[in-house]
This record gives sequence, C-alpha cells and structure tokens, in this order.
Amino acid sequence: MQQFINFAGTKSKLMRFLIVLSLFFGLFSCTENSGSGNPAAVSTGQSNAEAPDITVQVAGAAQDWMYIIGTYTDQQYKLDSARIDATGTAHFKQNAPYQQGFVYFMVQDKFSIQALISEDQTFSLTTNLNNIVGDMVVKGSIDNELYYRNAVFESEQRPVFNTLNSQLQGYIEGSVEYTRNKEALAKLLEERKAHLKDIFTSYPNSFFVSFKKAGQNPDVQEIRLPDGSLDRQSQVYNYRTQFWDDVDFTDERLIYTPVISNKLKRYIDELTPQNPDSIMYSADYLMSMVPEKSEYYKYFANWIVTHYDPKESTLMDPQAVFTNMVEQYFTYDKAFWADSTTVFSLQQRAYEMSASLVGKKGPNVEAANPNGKAQSIYAMDAPYIIVYMYTPSCEHCAVETPKLVEFYKQWHPKGVDVFGIAVDTEHQEWVDYIAKNKMPWVNNVFDPTNKAIYAKYFVDVTPEIYVLNPERIIIAKNLKVEQIATMIERDMASRK
Repeated sequence: MQQFINFAGTKSKLMRFLIVLSLFFGLFSCTENSGSGNPAAVSTGQSNAEAPDITVQVAGAAQDWMYIIGTYTDQQYKLDSARIDATGTAHFKQNAPYQQGFVYFMVQDKFSIQALISEDQTFSLTTNLNNIVGDMVVKGSIDNELYYRNAVFESEQRPVFNTLNSQLQGYIEGSVEYTRNKEALAKLLEERKAHLKDIFTSYPNSFFVSFKKAGQNPDVQEIRLPDGSLDRQSQVYNYRTQFWDDVDFTDERLIYTPVISNKLKRYIDELTPQNPDSIMYSADYLMSMVPEKSEYYKYFANWIVTHYDPKESTLMDPQAVFTNMVEQYFTYDKAFWADSTTVFSLQQRAYEMSASLVGKKGPNVEAANPNGKAQSIYAMDAPYIIVYMYTPSCEHCAVETPKLVEFYKQWHPKGVDVFGIAVDTEHQEWVDYIAKNKMPWVNNVFDPTNKAIYAKYFVDVTPEIYVLNPERIIIAKNLKVEQIATMIERDMASRK
C-alpha cells in the first residue's frame, strides 16, 4: 500500500489575486509547486512504458539512501530507493515501469532532484551538489533535457522579474518609473513566451511540452470600463473561463503531477468568488470539460465535495455546494469509483440537506413544547424567525444560548422571534436547560424521534442558526449570534 503525504497549501483571497493580476501574475505558471518551490510534470498511460534503468550521479553527495518520490495530485509517495555509492551515484532498475509523472530523486533532509518519468525510462542525470540545476547534464531523455533547459531559463529570469515587480509597487501608476518598469516586465513576458514557443514548436509530442502547456496561465486581458479604469470583474471572468484551455483532459498523466491540483485550488479558491452560486457554477463548468469515467472526473468531484464538507467549511451554505455535487456527480451510473453503499449514503445525506438551503422556503416544523402542546413555525406571526437548534450538553451552545437570549430581548420588539429546537437530549435535561438559561421565547420544541425535523433543517453540529424572512425564505444559516442582526438588517434594507 502506498503511503501518501499531504502537502496542501493555504488559501488565497480573490482581492490578492486581482492585485497580482495587474502585475503580470501570469509570468510563472501553475506547473510550480507553491508549497515546496518544486515544479510539476505530466504523465501518460503505462502501456508503452519500458522497464526503468536510471542513473543519478551527484558530485559531492555522501553515501546514503536516495529515494524516488512520486506525485499524485497534491500528495507524494515513495516509488523506489537505491544506495548512493562512493562516486555519488545511485542506480534504479526494476522489471516493472514506474508510474509516469513528476518525481523527486531525494536524499532526505539534504537535497532533491526533480525529473520527469515518461515512456522512456532509461536515462541518466549528472550534476553537482552545489549547483544542481545549473550543472545538470541529461542523457537519454529529451523530456528532462527540456525540463532543465527551461529551469535554467526561468532561474535566470525570475530574480529580474521579482526585482522589477517589487520596484513597480513603489511607483505611482502613470509615472515615468512605473511605465518603464511595466514595459520591462512586458518584455520579460514576451521573452518567456518566445522561449516556450520555440520548445513547443520543436518538440510538440514531448512529455515536457504536454506538462508545460498544462500549467500555463491565460494572458491577462486589459479590459477597460467606460471611465477608463480596469474592468477587473471582466478580467477575472475571462481569465477563469480560459484557465483550463491548455490542459488535455484525455491525458491522465497529469493526475500524477502537482499541476492539476495546483490549478484546481487556484481555480476554486482564488478565481471563484466564495459564495455557493459562484462555486457551483465554476464546479459545473469544470466538470463539463472532463470525460466521464476518467480520473479527472473522479478527482474533481471528490475534491470539491471534500473541500466544502459542511463540517469543515466556513462558507455560509456549504450544503448547497455539497448537495449540487452529490446530486449531479455521485450517482450510481457516474460515480464509477464508489460502491453502491457509499453512493446511497452520500445521496441520503444530500437529501437531508436539500430542504434547508439558503434561498429556499424554510420548511415548517411542528413539535411539542415542554407542556406537550404542539407549536409550529408557520403559526408564528413575527416578520423574522430565528430557528435555533441546540443541544443542552453542547459546549458551544453554552456560549451562544445566553447571547441569543440577549439578542432576543433587543430584537423581539423589532419583529424578531425565535423557534428553539432541542436535539440529542432527554425531556428533563431539555426542560432544565430552558429554565437555567431563562429562554424568553415561547416556542421551544423537542421531538425525541427527530421525525419532526428530519430532512427539514439540517444540523451537523450544534448550535445551528437559520434566519427566515417575512416570506419564510431562508436568508442565512451557519451563523454566530452576533451575525444575525447584520443578516436581518441587510434584508430589511433590500425592501426599502
């Protein structure tokens, strides 16, 4: 069994992207692994791959174990190992081909060498420990020759770019200095394009070209508003819709590189506004581009569902994203990687969430109060209803409930009422909790069978807060008490 190590990076903000966008952010591509500074690669099927016979020689390297570390999306795993001899040489040879993709030849805590593994797995890499990239000599692999030719080019260009970019941020837009630096950055970009175009044209079928194209960023279009200012919204939209244009989704070698994972994170986290509608649109757009029954289909569907797991996400309504993904892509005929039990479980969970999404009419709940009298959400007259789901033994509820009591005292005269729903408790514990917290609202219910709330108001973790407007539409959820007033005031303002 392969042991995976997660190297997932941190999220960036859309605004930060827009700032960098204006400074020729596209100069260096998504083929770089932002977490470790190591570039990525591409791969194809295994049918034509030969048995490996690879020699790696590093002048100055001590005798030690060298490992081949493979890549699968944003994870890494050990492929093979060999002992470095007294000449700094490690020899890797076996009968079965290695998985094609991006690898590191690594000596733990000392150094690593990046390489591409393609069908031709007989080659040598020779270099010096003090200058691994600059002194690299490749024999028997055109892909790695091109990889290191490009690595040298970028290592020479990058510090110049960084210096110009840093200086640009200190200049006033429109000044002589600003214009001069911006022109210099544009020239660097054109030099890089020419460099890559020469390689792409000369070696169109090479592994390196497939890899490098997949990681390229679209050109940033300078779109202006009528007043002459940059139309950043249109810039980002065009950039986002062109973001995957150079990725060949029939080539599953890319899954065994960081390039797809890096692009996916940037596409979802940076280029897509973090609201459910935008996320669902971007996700559906991406899924429409990949073949069904492919590794891309499986990876994208699983990643997005996991990324917006309601238990983990800070999004107001991650259930909307989760439900959309499960209903469309985790079906018995499409989720080819999952067994029927897994699909059923996911579909059931999505069903339980589907009635309580933001924008839908809040379902009615009718259950008994402490005196056994039935109470109903739809029988309440207040313009705004807070559905408060709590567990008496819950630590977070112990913090939020007193806050909600104070909120109620301030906002009840303004047309806000609370419908309290106790879950995962017993009758006496529930009654004692109401008395202890002096809950002033009259609508407090508990159904020990949970039938009254099943598939109505979804709750993973208590406390859970829903806000219903005068039409009983759910306008907010997953809130802290201090956020409720903002949501109500925003809805009130929209009605003026």
